[in-house]
Amino acid sequence: MTTPVNDAPAVDAPGVEEVPAVVSISVATAPDARGGLPAAAGVVVRALRWLGPPAAALAVFALFLVLKGASPAEAFEGMWRSAFGDGDAFGETLLRTVPLLMAALAVAVPARAGLFNIGGEGQLLLGAIGAQAMAMVLDGSLPSAPTLVLMALAGMAAGLVWAAIAGGLRVVTGMNEAISSLLLNYLAAILLAWLVFEPWKDPNSLGQAYSEELVGGERLPVIWGDRVHLGVLLVAVVPVVLWLVLRYTPWGFKLRVVGGNPEAARRAGLRVGGLGLAAMALGGAIAGLGGMLEVAGVEGRLRPDMLVGFGYIGFLASWLGRHHPLKAIGASAALAAVAVGGNGLKVASGLSGGAVNVLMALVLLAVLGWSQKESKETRAPSVALRVGLRRSAARARPEAAVAGVAVATGEALDAEGARA
Repeated sequence: MTTPVNDAPAVDAPGVEEVPAVVSISVATAPDARGGLPAAAGVVVRALRWLGPPAAALAVFALFLVLKGASPAEAFEGMWRSAFGDGDAFGETLLRTVPLLMAALAVAVPARAGLFNIGGEGQLLLGAIGAQAMAMVLDGSLPSAPTLVLMALAGMAAGLVWAAIAGGLRVVTGMNEAISSLLLNYLAAILLAWLVFEPWKDPNSLGQAYSEELVGGERLPVIWGDRVHLGVLLVAVVPVVLWLVLRYTPWGFKLRVVGGNPEAARRAGLRVGGLGLAAMALGGAIAGLGGMLEVAGVEGRLRPDMLVGFGYIGFLASWLGRHHPLKAIGASAALAAVAVGGNGLKVASGLSGGAVNVLMALVLLAVLGWSQKESKETRAPSVALRVGLRRSAARARPEAAVAGVAVATGEALDAEGARA
């Protein structure tokens, strides 16, 4: 289908013929992969698309278990019991889901602008550091509710600043944000280690490196069992709010345009660098909130090895959910269950709990491989932008063509998101 964009009015200029610019945008939609099947069959096909890569990863992991001399059935049963066997096990899976989801959303927001935020782990740590610092400053002078709010804001601000460093380097120097955000993870870990070994070390720690314990109103209330805290409710709140912002606000639309075609967006007048920096900052703030929830709800104090690997698993969760905030919930929960299930794997099969990292790696490879296949074979809709400009009219109003390209790119991304 070809949709003409309003012809740009001719501009009187010496030596320029008044010929209207004709900009045609063709949005070619690939044939429906369901091939005209009934609605129920189409749902089954889409479910198989989603379940196919993880199922393939499980099959390869089962082969790995056989080669290690373990029974796949017993191993999977042990993992299931460890993650969902009873209320306490399910609670542990929920607790693990919270930081993983926040780290996944920290990746998903910049991804809408075409950026790669691999610094989720460092931003989680900075969020925990910021929350601990605010608790130390307040020192119990406020009631629980305002204390927790201020700790959350401090954690979000710390994560925001940490992510903004990578975004600022991208804007100012052109440094790849994937590299800078990754390196910042190591700096965050060094900063945390220095704090718990030196200025913030608990004097009663007896040689152990950790900060003073959060007490009273500095801890999130427990709402289930012995450990599940109030912060788990944000698993259902933050992704929905973020999805609404990205889907229905002008800012979210601009991010999709920038991610689809940054050059067209720049020529259309959008501040590509500023939008990318804002996306990185928002992602960092969400990760910082995750760090606050972890230190105030689970850990209760800072430790040098806290949140190790969480940012990278969150990165995997974002890719598994195709950078969609709502789909990231299920992806984060699934990976949290795998991580918690590592304990059951050790008991049932005698393997190290770290063997679940093999399964996570297989899931990542399967999902990325399937994504590449879909992008080549079943891209829907595929956008073909055919811009025909008479040379004289292009000199008169080239920005009209660019604006049409940017708008079409954003509309195509909306359509693609609706199909996903």
